[in-house]
Order: sequence, then structure tokens, then C-alpha cells
Amino acid sequence: MATTGVGSRIESLVARYFDGSLPASEGLPWYVAPLPTWLENVALRLAWPIAIVNLVGTLFGFWYYAGRPLEFSPPLLEGQLGAAPLAAYPLIPDSPVATMFIGLSLIAWRLDWQAEWLHMLAFFGCIKLGLWTPYVQLALNGPGGIAAWLYWFLILSHLAMAVEAFVIHRYASFSLGAVFVATVWYGFNDVVDYFWPLLEGPHHTVLRAEYVDGVITHAVPAHDLAAGWAVALTIAAVFLALATRVEKGRRAG
Repeated sequence: MATTGVGSRIESLVARYFDGSLPASEGLPWYVAPLPTWLENVALRLAWPIAIVNLVGTLFGFWYYAGRPLEFSPPLLEGQLGAAPLAAYPLIPDSPVATMFIGLSLIAWRLDWQAEWLHMLAFFGCIKLGLWTPYVQLALNGPGGIAAWLYWFLILSHLAMAVEAFVIHRYASFSLGAVFVATVWYGFNDVVDYFWPLLEGPHHTVLRAEYVDGVITHAVPAHDLAAGWAVALTIAAVFLALATRVEKGRRAG
């Protein structure tokens, strides 16, 4: 009860400055809607600031993939993006693309734009990259070569992405067509990232554990573990999206 009281007070405080109507809570079961209602409401009231933070994170993410997170002197394009062909750019910075999806999804909702496909891309992206990156950093990469503050920022900010995913059910319908679009996009990413690269260089986020004598190799356990977790999370996102659709349908009926 104390937690509920604190949550209600937080929501009331936020509502003083970010007022407006919110989509009704549908009372979905915990496995598709694990956040307390007050936290969902706070996130929805803060949709504009959260969207801006995510889009700034997208810019930082592209900078990170350019190999220059703490350096501003030329050349400005190095790292994994600098070594990849331009056509591969949409396939490489998965986390920045996911934060772009959720940022634009929140904006589309606030502007009352019909963008179900965007909402589902955001849902899939936040779940997949929000949970894939912490696993990779904690279990496979470790903090070696990264400043401690940046290492933990990467982990915590990605976990926050996973939390964001469970706000989307309040304003999205989880249509089959939109779920199909997101499944195709993230399934395609898994294939070209780990099993059948279409263009030069690795399309997935390069793991430090994949460097053997200064050369990237996929013949290491770390690659298989990263690939397996990526595929498992895509499957989990499909299940959660379809389960959310079913539960929303039950309550609408």
C-alpha cells in the first residue's frame, strides 16, 4: 500500500505540470503489462520529454557507433560505421534505431497520428535491444576499455528502454499487420547480423570477445551466445505482442 501511495503522489506531482487526457488503463495481466498503472501514467504524461531524451540518445548512439563517444576532433566517422558501406548503416546501430522508434512512437501518439507499424517497431526494438545490450555488456564484453560511467550508462539506459516498451500497450492496438512489419524487420536483422551478412563487414554490434589477434571472428562462443539471445528476444517480442493483442481483444469484447 505504501508503494501505491508514493506512486500516486508522484503521478499527482507530474500531473500538475504535464496535464492532459490519457488512454484508459485496460487492466491487462502482469505478463504483458508489468508496470504499475501510476508509472504508466507518469510515462505517458512525460511523453514529450521522454521522446526528446530518446532522440538525443539516438544521436549519441550514432556517435558511439562512429567510434568517437569521448572525442570531437576529426575524423568524425571511424569505428564500426566508418568501416561499413553506407547501405549497411540501417542494419548496424540497432540501439540508436530502437530509441528513434520509441521517440517517434511517443510523438506520433501525442500528435494523434495513426502509426501502428511505428508503435510495433518501437515495442520490438525496446524489448530486444533493451535486454540484449545489458546481457552482452555484463556476460560477454565486460567493462574493459570503457570508462566506468559509460559502461554503466549503457547498461542502465538500455534497461530503461525495456521498461518503455510496456507503456506502448496503452495507446497502440497491436494490429496483426503492424506486428508482422516489426517481426519481418527484426527477424531480417537477426539473419543478416549473425547468419547471412549481405554487405561487407559485420552488421551486428561488434563484441570485444570476437577480436582474436586483432581480427573479428565469428568462430567464438561469444558470437553464438549473442546470436542466440538476439533470436530468443525477437521470439519473445512476437509472443508478447500477440499476447497483448489477445488480452486487449478480450477486454474490448
